[in-house]
Amino acid sequence: MFGDLRSTFIALMIGSYASSAVTFPGIKVIYDFGVSFILILLVWACCAGLVFFNCFFNWPLEPFPGPEDMDYTVKIKFSWLGFDHKITGKQFYKQVTTVGRRLSVGGSMKNHKEMAALQDGNKLCLSTVDLEVKCQPDMAASPSFMQSVFSPILLLSLITMCMTQLRLIFYMGAMNNILQFMVDGDLGTVNLYTSIFGVLQLLCLVTAPVIGYIMDWKLKECTDGSEEAEEKDASPGDKKKKPRDRQIQKVVNATRAFAFTNLLLVAFGVTCLIPNLPLQILSFILHTVVRGFIHSAMGGLYAAVYPSTQFGSLTGLQSLVSALFALLQQPLFLVMMGPLEGDPLWVNVGLLGLSMLGFCLPLYLICYRRRLEREKRQQLDDAKLFLKSNSEAFV
Repeated sequence: MFGDLRSTFIALMIGSYASSAVTFPGIKVIYDFGVSFILILLVWACCAGLVFFNCFFNWPLEPFPGPEDMDYTVKIKFSWLGFDHKITGKQFYKQVTTVGRRLSVGGSMKNHKEMAALQDGNKLCLSTVDLEVKCQPDMAASPSFMQSVFSPILLLSLITMCMTQLRLIFYMGAMNNILQFMVDGDLGTVNLYTSIFGVLQLLCLVTAPVIGYIMDWKLKECTDGSEEAEEKDASPGDKKKKPRDRQIQKVVNATRAFAFTNLLLVAFGVTCLIPNLPLQILSFILHTVVRGFIHSAMGGLYAAVYPSTQFGSLTGLQSLVSALFALLQQPLFLVMMGPLEGDPLWVNVGLLGLSMLGFCLPLYLICYRRRLEREKRQQLDDAKLFLKSNSEAFV
């Protein structure tokens, strides 16, 4: 719906969802005034039921297509090849590069139909053969759901999300006990810091668009690979700045977003190791920022890498797996309150080490970006070879 600002709006929506935790200090105040906890939950459930009415009345009848899902048809007249063929814009560039490869290898082609064309001296019109033989669905451009599930990016994103969720949710669940351990059981101070933590949840709404902006960085200056090839070939003498490739720029932005988010998570783990009460306010801030960043970055990554038709399924799968993994917080809490006698030091040390796994995803994205760059260069070389071969044939 939002074009080049899609990740920013995804982050804004996720930030509003994450900042909803700010209502809990208000619920605590209501409970302190003597309102029954069961009554509070019933009212809360009725308010949550309004979501169903909102979905019923506002759900669109037709889905909004993403920019990459926009399909169009062009009629191309190959007057110099002697035929007209109606193909989609998505298939044209693939077929052009395929023709370039066929012309470059010459007599090495093994298909009987193509060999017959060569023997008849119809070398220039091999493109008609390619259109008949090679016009197959581009499976790489639209992977199936199972291919997306078992792709390295999704698997590494699950590892990153599981680790981050466990780190964040354990801190939220054990925060009261951690604060009591620092202040030797002073409940008044614990309540004060708990209220501060609740109010700071508004930072999710304020800071989440920042990571969305990182995910959308300079996408307006980008072009598709085919457009870039046309520009370079159409005006070889033009020395203007080379436009970025959109897909590669999305991967670069995602790499920066996840690296930055994981650095903040490591900083949060370090502050948790220091038993200083005022420093825990910084831990609260980092916890809130990372909580908004990780969900926004994950949503932006899925929107950038995978088809929009799979976005909901992949996001739901990621939420389910990370929520199940976060159940490990209970054994960790029992270990902290049992053998460790309320001291969270060694649990925090273990979780800090686990946080280092979050750097696996940006490291892989760097390798993935380099692979995309090699493929784009190969496509450009094939297109140039195609144009050069045809120009020589006409001469």
